[in-house]
Amino acid sequence: MRSESTRHSGGDIMRIFVSGRMLTALLMGFSSGLPLLLASGSVLQAWLKEAGVDLGTIGLFALVGLPYTLKFLWAPLLDRFVPIAGMGRRRGWLLLIQLALMAAIAGLGFTDPTQSLPLVTLAAFLVAFFSASQDIVVDAYRRESLADDEQGLGASLYVNGYRVGLLLSSGGGLILADYIPFSAVYWVMVAAMLPGLITTLFCIEPQIAAGTPRTLREAVVEPFVEYFSRQDAVLILLFVLLYKVGEMMANQMTTPFYLDIGFSKTEIGTIVKLFGFWATVVGGLIGGVLMLRLGQYRALWLFGVLQAIGLIGFVILARLGHSLPGLALAITSENLFSGMATTAYVAFMATLTNKKFTATQYALLSSLMGIPRVVMTTPTGYLAQWLGWEGFFLFCMASTVPGLWLLTRFRGWMDSSPDSRAQSGDPAG
Repeated sequence: MRSESTRHSGGDIMRIFVSGRMLTALLMGFSSGLPLLLASGSVLQAWLKEAGVDLGTIGLFALVGLPYTLKFLWAPLLDRFVPIAGMGRRRGWLLLIQLALMAAIAGLGFTDPTQSLPLVTLAAFLVAFFSASQDIVVDAYRRESLADDEQGLGASLYVNGYRVGLLLSSGGGLILADYIPFSAVYWVMVAAMLPGLITTLFCIEPQIAAGTPRTLREAVVEPFVEYFSRQDAVLILLFVLLYKVGEMMANQMTTPFYLDIGFSKTEIGTIVKLFGFWATVVGGLIGGVLMLRLGQYRALWLFGVLQAIGLIGFVILARLGHSLPGLALAITSENLFSGMATTAYVAFMATLTNKKFTATQYALLSSLMGIPRVVMTTPTGYLAQWLGWEGFFLFCMASTVPGLWLLTRFRGWMDSSPDSRAQSGDPAG
């Protein structure tokens, strides 16, 4: 990892930006983002609401996403084994997982929430499992194919690709649902997974100088031993858990919130998703470039504060009610600042991993990243009912404070030089 004092020229940034490595990060981000909201997010939420499922049960469907929090359990298998001879460790696993994921999405389209919620739950769980498995390999590939000083821009493009996938599945899916059945929406999304599959077939397998685990025991045990031997290892896990908890809690209930105050699905799909998409793209790109100028610590702190401030737009919208300008303002501020914070957050996690155990260590960190989205967001429906919409979003803003406080504990080693970090044995060394 480069020193915080390192600065890049505009020409250097442009050469990195247009490289094939960055195009691969963008397309793999798209493939990772597409399935997320199909399993427990806005598309499924809208389908369940139209089927007459109560708000509390819709909130409980966040538990379907448990694989995102537990993926470190099977990540060592993806570090240890090469499933398809000739394709390499990362590309081979990606091909198998993406084919299984496409089959699971198609299967979810054949279910019916008015007939059998358990069957819907099982199908959604399979989508989440294979989606989480794809994330393990995509995160490892990006970490291994990019140099440390490229992680910021790589994370920016990955996040923007991820958001394009979210936009297509959620915004596009909601608009389509006004014209075709929800089941058909899911079948359309199967076809939308093809760019990710093509990327897997044509990308280059990364070469790892650090070597790979030679035994299953080495793949399972050593990543955790190596990580927990570092300075602030436990505090970093808590930081990863809490940095974006407020935003994730808010996002879990935004679709029911918009519907509750009178917006149609087409208004949500058009304004919330399309308008907010551009704010996220701009935010992600600004975040990636500013990281090279500000350094990692200052970027994480500034973007985290802005992310919390961005949630106040939802409080204002709760007071305004059905207001298209109010909706546009709320979505712009939230998505702009969230895009910046996510870029810094993803790059931070990538630079913490040892390339010998990339899949397992990154899965451990990103599993904690998923806990707020799955476990801590589970009671959000009940919180919204208890606090009201204004109180709920104010609570989400306050939830960002613990993560920002933890960040201040890391400033010493995040601002130090690479040599001093290595000597002290800290996480970034």
